[in-house]
Amino acid sequence: MGRILDTIDSPEDVKALELEQLPELAEELREEIVRVVSKYGGHLAPSLGVVELTLALHRVFDSPADRIVWDVGHQSYAHKLVTGRRDSFETIRQYGGIAGFPRREESPHDAFNTGHASTSISAALGMASARDLLEKDFRVIAVIGDGSLTAGLAFEGLNQAGHLKKNLMVVVNDNRMSISKNVGALSQYLTRMLTAPTYQRLESEVWDIMGKIPAVGERARELTSRALEGIRGIFVPGILFEELGFKYFGPLDGHDVELLVHAFERLKHTEGPLLVHVITTKGKGFAPAEEDASRFHGIGAFDKTTGTLKKKPTAVSYTEAFGRTLVTLAEDDEEIVAVTAAMPAGTGLVHFAKHYPDRFFDVGIAEQHAVTFAAGLAASGVKPVVAIYSSFIQRAYDQIIHDVCLQNLPVRFMIDRGGVVGDDGPTHHGVFDLSFLRAVPNLILMSPKDENELGSMVRTAIEHDEGPIAVRYPRGAGLGVRMDFDPPPIPIGKGERLRAGTDVSLIAIGSMVHPAELAAEELEREGVSASVVNARFVKPLDRELILEEAATTKKVVTVEENVAAGGFGAAVLELLQAEGIHDVATRIMALPDEFVTHGSRGRLLEDCCLAQSDIVAAARALHEGKRGR
Repeated sequence: MGRILDTIDSPEDVKALELEQLPELAEELREEIVRVVSKYGGHLAPSLGVVELTLALHRVFDSPADRIVWDVGHQSYAHKLVTGRRDSFETIRQYGGIAGFPRREESPHDAFNTGHASTSISAALGMASARDLLEKDFRVIAVIGDGSLTAGLAFEGLNQAGHLKKNLMVVVNDNRMSISKNVGALSQYLTRMLTAPTYQRLESEVWDIMGKIPAVGERARELTSRALEGIRGIFVPGILFEELGFKYFGPLDGHDVELLVHAFERLKHTEGPLLVHVITTKGKGFAPAEEDASRFHGIGAFDKTTGTLKKKPTAVSYTEAFGRTLVTLAEDDEEIVAVTAAMPAGTGLVHFAKHYPDRFFDVGIAEQHAVTFAAGLAASGVKPVVAIYSSFIQRAYDQIIHDVCLQNLPVRFMIDRGGVVGDDGPTHHGVFDLSFLRAVPNLILMSPKDENELGSMVRTAIEHDEGPIAVRYPRGAGLGVRMDFDPPPIPIGKGERLRAGTDVSLIAIGSMVHPAELAAEELEREGVSASVVNARFVKPLDRELILEEAATTKKVVTVEENVAAGGFGAAVLELLQAEGIHDVATRIMALPDEFVTHGSRGRLLEDCCLAQSDIVAAARALHEGKRGR
């Protein structure tokens, strides 16, 4: 007998199944997700945790007419499998394949592009409001994790949704809590009672009757409401949401698919904002992921029997280099504190948290708060180090400007995942930071050529007490260079000439320094003498070194893993213009003015003409007096 999954090409096929078949389909979905992710990597634990929830939503609601908005989107693998992408699921997160997150251009069932947390409620409320303005009839469901509710954006959406009273369902996928037997039984009883049509009708009728009592109607309503609130506040953990204007239902066992189906069927036509609280287990059904959900949140290829990684990096990662260095520096400096936004492992701060728990702050998914919190720390005499991914720190741009740089506070920003990050795609590429940070007064901005230089830049940042400073570095393994146990600081604004040349100057920043060195070696074999400069600093530039290079070769190629607009190359051109230098041929090599797709980093850099061969071609063309690419 074949798999049920092989018969599922759309949500309509899920609706056609017997209800008793859904648990079997759920297990098949888990097996397929584990099989594919074990081969290629991906977001395993989040997707395993919402399989039954996914089936229940597609069983009850009518996607794509009804809109299901997945917050973050890394839990959407089962959703993709039952919405026509089963045959292409093997290609997920691979170049040319389907994305690892919901993507509107990929399927009509993907109602909204997601990748960053806490956006679902606001987006869903916008859809519900547009629906009513256009006098259409469909349901809108936002599925958000309990972790995403730590962000202010989620509560901003809840606040307006409760005020507008739109027909909107918010499903909170709570995977931090488990339901004990007693509490679980009581919760399910209360949920069945609260969602039953008879109860809903009785509650409405009693409310109407109380209001019609002569003279005391409104007073009676008020007293009844207060009494009901007090009683439900004891038994139901949803009083906060009810105060925000939502009707709260739950908690529900998120792995009882039949229970979820019955609950959603009862709630489908309930008027007004609803919040459905669902308890799930992250990594459900795959023991290694259940035991270590953090490691299996996003993971590379692994052995599906043991859970061990198939390929281990041969060199220290930039993230690990940062974490090691900070722990070492903190031994001798008790003023160092570390701040992250729900990413202690991803940013390399787990060791710091273990060694110095009183000096470690995880603020949750709240990058804006993290930055302003760090500003307060800095204003009070400690040395905050804020470690956040490049694409996530975009969310705190106003706080960087207003709360840190305007006051010239010595906050140290460690910006991980700078540049093209690979399989996660456009929502996670950190390709704008050099541009938007360079524009801010008082901020020093630097980027290392390798993992050892990152250690020196971390020390430089710690020792810099005169204002804000940021270090931007890429994802993944370093170059395998020897690591200094006690890395020396780098003079602010000083680059280094790695190779002298007379024909063309390759001035590179960060991850592009090593490809530039390899390109120079290849050019030398062709008879072209290329110098290589490791700029180190985007702001301030090493003015003396760059002008010396321009004067020597009269041909300058800048190379960066950032968009061209306002980036490192633009800074070099601005310097030449400010100095009145107009006789130097220049070429900016940077990422194109478009959102880069997902795929391996190497392949994406080739597509963006930032591979070693592209640097060689650009330098050769400039040397020969050609301007073409």
